[in-house]
Parts: sequence; structure tokens; C-alpha cells
Amino acid sequence: MQRKPSWLKVRLASGETYTHLKEVLRERNLVTVCEEARCPNIGECWGSGTATFMLMGDTCTRGCRFCAVKTARQGQPLDPDEPTKIAESVAAMNLDYVVLTSVDRDDLPDQGAAHFASTIRELKRAHPRVITEVLIPDFRGSEAALETMIQAQPDVIAHNLETVPRLSRQVRDQRATYQQSLDVLQWIKQRDPSRYTKTALMLGLGETEAEVLASMDDMRAVGVDILTMGQYLQPTQKHLPVHEFVPPEQFDRLRQLGEAKGFLFIAAGPLVRSSYRAGEFFIKNTIEENRRRSA
Repeated sequence: MQRKPSWLKVRLASGETYTHLKEVLRERNLVTVCEEARCPNIGECWGSGTATFMLMGDTCTRGCRFCAVKTARQGQPLDPDEPTKIAESVAAMNLDYVVLTSVDRDDLPDQGAAHFASTIRELKRAHPRVITEVLIPDFRGSEAALETMIQAQPDVIAHNLETVPRLSRQVRDQRATYQQSLDVLQWIKQRDPSRYTKTALMLGLGETEAEVLASMDDMRAVGVDILTMGQYLQPTQKHLPVHEFVPPEQFDRLRQLGEAKGFLFIAAGPLVRSSYRAGEFFIKNTIEENRRRSA
């Protein structure tokens, strides 16, 4: 692996709050993408009382070449108590903004959509004021699964394009395509224009600036509201190598160029991830302001 530049060095996760959150999650046998994806911001986020829950176990039925999550043909049995455990953990962690994501579950008839929706509904029942963001799989483009998500009424629905079209086949599992992901984002916005949609790109995989800008145009054409961009980091020697470490000033340039295209918000930087506190802060303020206006 390449040596990381200075702007990618972070402090190891530690502290009383971090330890407490880890205990809360382990007591309920819950999984977070923070740990499974080896997020570099885990110390910052957990130290501030923020976590992204990963539903339906820690084993994914796909094998994207950038991702550290375990893979197998079949995932773990669903835990029917997981929605309640998540809601209990939100209370114990005193969260007001919750991010839910999941592994891909191609082995399930509905790919896990109903379980995902049950968790959203339980969260909203137990914590009506909590803002809920979901980062969903592509569900193989199933409109029925996407409709299940919309009916559960999360405040934000995110689905990641991950990379530019030219690199998608190299980076992602063969069952995931750039166009299918774009179609998912378009279908959600067409079905419910009031729902905030969000996506993310990893940089440093060999994409050009022109390709990133063209992808931004694709996103805006299907109504994507929020974009995050961060540096790809190789989790193990078995995963895709880093093509380049993109400097902070290039992220700033791309953010400015993207903002001119009309996104509501862009978070861009070497350590930015799809579930990122700056983006959550913006969304939270926007949704709470809308709630006040409609009250």
C-alpha cells in the first residue's frame, strides 16, 4: 500500500464516549458501517455521539473491490428484533439524526427491503423527532423494493454511485452498474419529489476531473440534492490499489464547481464519507426549518 499523505492522518479512536457507544452496540449485537468499512472518521463521529447502523448482519452478498465488508453467497439470518434494538440504541446514544444502511441481500426474495422499512418505521414510532437518513442498496432496480422504502418515509434516501461510469465495472460488483444506480436515484425523486436524495463518489481511483463533472451533471439531471466526495483508501492488499491521493485543494475546486451546478449541499474532502457529519448538520437544519414552517 502507498504511504498516506499528511492530510489523511487521523487520531486513533478512543475516549469515554467512544467506549460507551461501543458497549451499547455490542450489548445489542448491532453492526455499524463505521467499523465494518473501517471509516477513518470513527473516532470523531463516535466521540460526538454519531453512528451509522448497518442492518441485516455484517455479511454482504456482493463483492465490490473497494469495500472491506465480508462477502458470501448467503447473508446471515435476519434478526426480527433488530428494529427495536436500533430504536433502543438511539435512545441510549441520545441521537437526533440517525443513518441506516445495510449490506446487499440478493439472497432474500425482497432483498431485505421490508426489514429495512420496518426499522425506519420503528425508529419514527419511538423517536418522532429524530431525522432518519437511509443509505440503500440498489435492490437490483426493483421498483417494489424502492416503493417499500418510500412508504416508510425516511427524511433522506441516499444511494451511492461510488465512481464514474468508465470505472464502475472495475470498482463495483458486476451486479451493480452506474446506470442502474442512476435509475434508482431518478425513480425515487420522480416517485416522491419532496424526498431529499443523496449520493457519493470516491476519488483517487483514476477518474479525471472531466469525468467527475460529467457524473455531477448526471446526478443533477435526475434531481440529486446532496453529494459527498472523499478519498478512496485501500482497506487491504486484496482490494483495489489507490491510483492517487487527491489533495484537499482539488476537493475544494470540485466542490465549488459542483455547487455551481445547483446541488443543495456538497461535502468534499479527503476524509469525507457518504455519512458525514457536515452533511448531516446541513440536512438537519434544513429539515427542522421546514418542520417549523409547516407547524
